[in-house]
Amino acid sequence: MKELERVNNPHGDDKVMDACGLFGIIDTSGRRFSGEAVIQAITNMHDRGNGLGGGFAAYGIYPEMADHYCIHIMYATPASKPETEVFLKRHFTIAQDEEVSTRKARGIVKPPVLWRYFVAAEPHCPEGVAQDDYVIERVMEINTQIEGAFVFSSGKDMGVFKGVGFPEDIADYFRVEEYKGYLWTAHSRFPTNTPGWWGGAHPFNILDWTVSHNGEISSYGINRRYLEGFGYHCTMQTDTEVVAYAVDLLVRRHGLPIEIAAKVFAPPFWDQIARLTDEEQELCRTLRQVYASLLLNGPFTVIIAHQGEMIGLTDRIRLRPLTAAVKGDRLYLSSEEASIRLIEPDLDRAWIPMGGEPIVGRLKVKAVEKGKIKARA
Repeated sequence: MKELERVNNPHGDDKVMDACGLFGIIDTSGRRFSGEAVIQAITNMHDRGNGLGGGFAAYGIYPEMADHYCIHIMYATPASKPETEVFLKRHFTIAQDEEVSTRKARGIVKPPVLWRYFVAAEPHCPEGVAQDDYVIERVMEINTQIEGAFVFSSGKDMGVFKGVGFPEDIADYFRVEEYKGYLWTAHSRFPTNTPGWWGGAHPFNILDWTVSHNGEISSYGINRRYLEGFGYHCTMQTDTEVVAYAVDLLVRRHGLPIEIAAKVFAPPFWDQIARLTDEEQELCRTLRQVYASLLLNGPFTVIIAHQGEMIGLTDRIRLRPLTAAVKGDRLYLSSEEASIRLIEPDLDRAWIPMGGEPIVGRLKVKAVEKGKIKARA
């Protein structure tokens, strides 16, 4: 038996990694804080990644431009930037544009050109078309029609910073510690079935939705085909992209609460549904019938975020880890409790959520706008 254990685990490490590291913090009071803590936490899970992807999403970081969509674009070819800027000027009013601030960092090799544009949809958005839908259509056009250009962030008062490298190197490269936000998520990637490239790193984004994922979406094919019927185009060569688009469809466009959307992604098993009340059974069966193509099969944990909200969710039998914790106004989500306690040793509470149970942290205030907090009505 000992010899068998040695062959299966030659390093004597009894830790089950389950690959990929996830981390998130939301301060529900709306207080903004630097990215230093989230960098420390995701770095503590270094061994969950292999250097082929790391990234961060931060909310509340552009308060002076909070009314504008911030479009982060990576350019892989010299010709793609001028072509994209002609496109942007034709479809948006550009209030400001600049190169994304970076510095030399260990492990970052041949990065693309990175640029950000603060834009308004007026007066270009047609009457009767929601501005968010207009922005999504333009993002999809850039990603599918302009060779070498990829939009990797497109929300208001938030930004995604990601690339090929370990997350601590990506943080150093993007100067993440210099930003301040009230909500942060981070990802350390260990790709298995998809390539490691700058656009394929996590978090994935559309508008202000971001998704970081540990696991495998084996239902990717049917999820993708269903979403394409609503105008979404998957171009990032990874299964996680469908989750970001599915959340946008269900919550923003179809108006479902995130708790109901979670029942679409990770619904109760049929034998569990049979034990629910009549009203609960009707809801679950309706969701299974209407949104059968958006059920997420396979092992997964996701941290989903958008303005004012952070959500953690695992598959129905919890095949990928997730720990939640609370300290004062802050909710923490992580692949490992150790990373939470590294930055906050004295927690009020820490627990492991049930499979398929969404953990939701929401701002206690209505909005964080231009550096000021607005109270809820």
